[in-house]
Order: sequence, then C-alpha cells, then structure tokens
Amino acid sequence: MQPAASAQGEIVIPSDVKIFGNDNPNVRRATAVVNGDVITGTDVDQRLALIVAANQGKIQPEEMNRLRMQILRNLIDETLEIQEAKANDVTVDKADIDQTYNRVATQNFGQDSDAMDAYLKRIGSAPSSLKRQIEGEMAWQRLLQQKVAPFVNVSEDEVNEVIARLKASKGTDEYRIGEIYLSANPDNAEQVHQNATQIMDQLKKGGSFVAYARQYSQASTAAVGGDLGWIHLAQLPQVLADTAKTMQPGQMVGPVEVPGGFDILYLIDKRQVLTADPRDAVLALKQISITFPKGTTEQQASDKAKTFSDAIHTAKGCGAVDKVAASIGATVVANDQVKARDLPASLQDTVLKMQVGEVSPPFGSLQDGVRMLMLCGRDDPQQADDEGPNFEQLQSQMEDDRIGKRAQLYLRDLRRDAVIEYN
Repeated sequence: MQPAASAQGEIVIPSDVKIFGNDNPNVRRATAVVNGDVITGTDVDQRLALIVAANQGKIQPEEMNRLRMQILRNLIDETLEIQEAKANDVTVDKADIDQTYNRVATQNFGQDSDAMDAYLKRIGSAPSSLKRQIEGEMAWQRLLQQKVAPFVNVSEDEVNEVIARLKASKGTDEYRIGEIYLSANPDNAEQVHQNATQIMDQLKKGGSFVAYARQYSQASTAAVGGDLGWIHLAQLPQVLADTAKTMQPGQMVGPVEVPGGFDILYLIDKRQVLTADPRDAVLALKQISITFPKGTTEQQASDKAKTFSDAIHTAKGCGAVDKVAASIGATVVANDQVKARDLPASLQDTVLKMQVGEVSPPFGSLQDGVRMLMLCGRDDPQQADDEGPNFEQLQSQMEDDRIGKRAQLYLRDLRRDAVIEYN
C-alpha cells in the first residue's frame, strides 16, 4: 500500500512523532568542519561583534544565541562558496580584497585602513573576519559571472515589455520595500511566528533592519539587506500589497502571514512612476537653535520655546535671521544642499509647503533644545524623462534578478552535497 501524499513530498512523517533521546540540534558549540575547512567559535564571535556594533549594542541576551546559530549557518554557506570558487579556478587576489576593505573603511566608516583595523579590534572583531567576508562575496560573484551569467538571457522584447508597462503606469505609486522572510509550515508556524515577533521587537528597539535581513531572511534578497528595490504593489502577494499600501516611508509592519511563511516589511521609500518627486528638491536651510540649562522643567522649556519662536518669526527672511538669533543667544548653521527626502519624515511635508523666508514650527526636546528651520532657497527636481528608464539599466536589473535566483539553487545544491561535522 502506497503511503498517503504529504506536505513533505516523498518524505512522509507521521503526526505522532516520538523523539528518542535528548539531543537538541539548537544546543551546540558554534564550531563546524565544512568539507575539511574548520569554522571556529572565534570566527562566529568576530562576525557577531560586527552585527552588535551595527545595532549599537541593542541586542537582548536571548537574541544573541539565535544570532550565533544564524551566523554559523552563514559562515558555512560562505565556506561552501569559497570552496566552490577555488574548485573552478576562481580566486580573489589579496590586493583586490585589501582594495575593497579600504573602500569600505572610507565609505562606510570614514576611516583609513589603520583606523578601521583598530576599530574592529576594539569592538571584538578583527580585520581578518571582515576580509574573509569580502573574499566570500567577491569569489561567489566571480563564480556566478563565470558559471551562471553566460547562460542567463533577457531578450529585447522582455525589456521593451517592461518599459511599456512603466510608461502605462506613469503617475502611479511605486514602492521601495525591505523584507525579512521566514519560511514556515503548519507544524512549525507557531514557533516561526514567535521568532518573527522577536525580530520585530529587536527592530523596534533600534536594531538594524539590513543586518537582521542579512542574517535571518530566507528570501533571495537577504544578500542585499532585504531590499526588494522599486516595485509595484501588483508584484507582491495580495496580503503584502494591502499592507504596504497603508504604510508610510520609514514604517515597519509585521510579522505578516503569507503563503509559506511570515514577512516583516519595511517601507524604505515611495514615489510616483516617471514623475518628478517633490522630495528630490534641494533646499537651502538655516537651522536656528537654543539649548536648555540643566534642570529646566517641561513648563519652563515650553515657555522658552514660545519666546524663541516669537522672536524668530520677527526676522524678515534669511538675511535678517542671524541678527535676531544673536540677540536672543541662539545659534545659526546653514546648509544649501539639503535634499527634502533626507529630512525626518515628520518635517518633510512641513518644509516643502514653506515659502522662502518662512520658518518651521519649533521642534526638539529637553535634552537637545529647540530648533527651527528657515527656508532660504529651493531647487525643484526636473520633470522625469518622458523617454522612461534606460534600456540597458533595465536589462541589467532583470539579468541580475535571474542570476540571483539561480545562485540560490546553486548554493542549495552545494549544501546538499557538503560533508559537515559539528563539534
């Protein structure tokens, strides 16, 4: 008699499972040997330190254990990728790794390589750990360019079809969304939902969405910090489309149950297709601010903020505000290259509605003092190009997406064939 079909396919698991012994697969030392290459506890600790630093230390003790296990899985994948690259005579020179390391130090941290070395050691990581990560990413990308990219083709007709759809959608909303996807089945849905809720709690406490997406998300976007790029809601499952439609830039929602698991969504930005976005306006601003002496009460701060606001409103434009500010002991700083979209979301709409010489309502706190913004100039974005997006850029984006999907299958096969020993 043939066994009944199950959700596991040919793997048939009875519902009344009995566990023999007390071996918990989640209780292990964080070390492994992958096809002969050793991953040590130190390797895990050094990667963990990078994530803790990215989250400004705001990670709860119980979260640390889950992060360690995820980092070990990531290190196993990284080891498999480097091994596969070497097996195909794809190597990454030390000079290339050092060049990328120096660029990361300058662009992401504003430091030279020596200062970066010291910083990594100070947080409990090491230059060798970050360089190993760089080597893994570069080796994998080069391998994909050699073994996968040549067999990926996006035709002119496919690209032109996308361009036609974009033009037909001119003026409709487009969303840039980040996702953290956790797969689930009926047997583990409750536990996965609990895990997703814990991740959401960490994110609300200030955790880095990009760092958590890279470590936890099981979607192909994990490598880019969960970033889906600019999409239309029609490209999402209906439940996610309905959720995203109600979100504001900077907002996170989740966990949301979707077919096959749970999603945490982060709305990075929103715009209209082929339409100039007012938030791309470049503003010339003056910030006028005062601070509160130690011990100032809420009422005293409120009274002082009103006096401050009344005084600044007497200034007749940006040419006079410095003198008025000096008369009340306020400081003024100017910046004529501020993008409206870079302002806090709560201020963007207010500032975009201001005329030159007008000031925003006062804002701040007891700790930071009170500030007001005066608009001194505004360069609006030019109307979007009627010809639409660049053909080559679209074609490259579509090719990258297909390469990414094949890369996931490639890595899945490497995992399946690997010999892994846990210590």
